[in-house]
Amino acid sequence: MVSSAFVAGSKTGNPTLKAGVYTGATVCVDANGNGKCDGTETTATTDGSGKFTLTTADTGQIIADITTAAKNTASGATVPSHLVLRASAAQVADQGADKIVISPASSEVQRLVEANGSSYAVEKANLASRLSGPAFGQGVTFSGVDALADVNTLTGAQQYAMLYEYNQLSNRYTYATTKLDRGDKYPDALAVAGGDPRLAGVTGITSGETIPADTRTTITFAQAQQAAFNIEGVPAYDNIFIIMLENKSTDAILGNTTRAPNINNLLGKYNQLTTYYSTGNPSEPNYTALGGGDDWGITDDNWFGCGAFGPNAPTDVAFVGGTASDGQPLPAQSALPPLDKAHLAGYSTNAGDACSSAPTSGTNHNEPGDNLFTLLSKSGLTWRTYNESMNPGQDVRADSIADPAVADTYNETNTDGTNVTGSPNFAVVGGLYKVKHGPSMAYQAARNLPEFVADTRTIFGTQYTAADWAKTSVYTVPKGWIYDQFGADLAAGDVGNVNFIMPDQCDDMHGVGSDTSCSNNNNGETVGITRSDIYINKVVGAIQSSALWKNARKHVAIVIMFDEGEGSSTSCCGWNAAGKGSGDAPVTVDASGKATKGAQPSGYDNGNNGHGNSIFGIITNAQDAGTAPLGVKDSDAYSHFSLVRTIQDMFQIADPAADASYLNRAKYTEFFIAENILALPEFNSSADTHFDSVRPINHAYVIPKTYVQKLNPADISGVGVGGSAVTPQTGPDATQSNVWSLTK
Repeated sequence: MVSSAFVAGSKTGNPTLKAGVYTGATVCVDANGNGKCDGTETTATTDGSGKFTLTTADTGQIIADITTAAKNTASGATVPSHLVLRASAAQVADQGADKIVISPASSEVQRLVEANGSSYAVEKANLASRLSGPAFGQGVTFSGVDALADVNTLTGAQQYAMLYEYNQLSNRYTYATTKLDRGDKYPDALAVAGGDPRLAGVTGITSGETIPADTRTTITFAQAQQAAFNIEGVPAYDNIFIIMLENKSTDAILGNTTRAPNINNLLGKYNQLTTYYSTGNPSEPNYTALGGGDDWGITDDNWFGCGAFGPNAPTDVAFVGGTASDGQPLPAQSALPPLDKAHLAGYSTNAGDACSSAPTSGTNHNEPGDNLFTLLSKSGLTWRTYNESMNPGQDVRADSIADPAVADTYNETNTDGTNVTGSPNFAVVGGLYKVKHGPSMAYQAARNLPEFVADTRTIFGTQYTAADWAKTSVYTVPKGWIYDQFGADLAAGDVGNVNFIMPDQCDDMHGVGSDTSCSNNNNGETVGITRSDIYINKVVGAIQSSALWKNARKHVAIVIMFDEGEGSSTSCCGWNAAGKGSGDAPVTVDASGKATKGAQPSGYDNGNNGHGNSIFGIITNAQDAGTAPLGVKDSDAYSHFSLVRTIQDMFQIADPAADASYLNRAKYTEFFIAENILALPEFNSSADTHFDSVRPINHAYVIPKTYVQKLNPADISGVGVGGSAVTPQTGPDATQSNVWSLTK
């Protein structure tokens, strides 16, 4: 019985994984299929080599009951959580009774047989075709290799690929075992068609909501296995690419085929959330919310040291340098980035000022606790941020700076024939790369991850080439520097499970400097929209051309979204329903699910007010393969907090039965708010819990018949010249389809 173990501490961006076996585990033939070794079933125990001898007349699947008394030799420690693995009778016949290998992979083959109604032979072959870890090329490594072989007999890239898969599968099957042991109801409450059945009889929810009857029953072993790969109705994905754009509301883009033909083509062909809200204005609170489910009251774009005094003072440590998994040389970094205004937004040289290096007041910008990046890292999963126009060799926590030696002329033609030409031989301006656009930057624990520098990577540009950047006069170009890590990683299969892609401020519709190709004044008709549209087409095209995307056994998604809308600095409503001065504060949640209001950080209730509507498009490789629905338009109200919750479900870094496992405001469902209203003063006066709550992006909820969408007034009036005014929808939409669905 073989095992794997994730070893924390890798600085390359890819986890360290080890192979081993489980000792002291109980093995039996599960004759009744309940996932347990019952008293009437003959059992055996694995020895110090992970082997067992079982003689029985029972028929059925073999299961391995791996309790917390068992040991994983890969980690050298006892198993932290109960885990049940299995192997089918077909596998026994294939491998031979004396050579059977029980592993996370053997469990996965049988789960897929049951999920797809297929055969052992088909799913074994499918598993071999999907095995591709983050450190080798796609589609060649497992040629002729048994995907159910003992991982301890493999070496190099083949072993790493299987160990990476083992780690993800072990996480899922441990969670499946937890659901079975706990006696969860099936399916998860927020995956029930129509809405959350737990709301029946609960007071204080939006008038007119239809609450479905709770007909769920206690989960079975087979259901638990499937549920672990479809948490809250969100399918398990291998990789997601989130492309971030700037400052355009829905009406400025939707229908604006003159300036944004590519984005509109993608929105028309693939799937879309049509009522998606940001959390505030300007950029930084939105990116911070995307990284951890809260904007923490931030209302500016300043560096992470602002307001960070006392227990919130930065604890970054010096980075000694190294090499990323793709070979990128990583220069050393000091404990803090260069302390000046060119590198740090809002920086003040006056000690005591909120944005100085020794502040004594101000809203804290250095946020504590877990976030998406730490949760992925703790699970042995990978993440990347790909950033355009970083100065070669710069501190990744600092803004890029002007460089007169790096100059070029922007000249690109869009797919519709529109040409955009910029100012001749225009030099790099400061702030093309801005840390305010980094979802990880505000989180102290993320910046302290061993892999943080390695995972803050580069992506190709449209104006400045590798040859241009080689002429830099502001930093020394590291020997072997990789201009386009994104392209290199795609070619090698070295991308993260979660990837944020950050175009620079000329390619993201923001605008910076005076290059004529980069002008942008938020009126929806500027050349900056077209420049960004060209860039999006290049990025999406690179992903769709990759072997990763074309691997039919991989589940890969692309999201095209905006940090915020435009047209007003306040929204109609939001996730701090009572607004500034509400007295809201972060909460802690105990094992029973009870929330307790904590101390209110300075300025905290200035945030989470909500902002405008913006574009959110979803593309999946299952759609391109013809197996998933196209053209789905989900009109329910979602937010950055919904996306955080959805990512946590997608990669199984949260548990719907444990509210505390969801990051910050991503846990604020209607049921959670109703049950904990005394700890949440910002919702005491909410008349619209449908809008103010958070739900996963799965379209299980049905909008009330009389409910009118709460759109930003600017969208309704059609302020985006060349775009389309948006008509608020009343009641549910016609599709009720999950935008992430993997099957038609």
